[in-house]
Amino acid sequence: MKKRIPLALAIALACPIVLNAAPAPWYHWRSKSTNALACSQTPLGEGWVRADGPYRDARCEKPLPAK
Repeated sequence: MKKRIPLALAIALACPIVLNAAPAPWYHWRSKSTNALACSQTPLGEGWVRADGPYRDARCEKPLPAK
């Protein structure tokens, strides 16, 4: 019985963290050498710079609303 109370408390405290989770935004990345565009959630390397975003989808078509 005494072991269940801390476990229940830990679960109750962790629930709001899980409920607030959201997917990472997508960004357009432009190649420094070829000016090609790519859509990615993370930087593609040193040869790429963030062009625009954030977006909701993997095709970088649906912009995220401003907060």
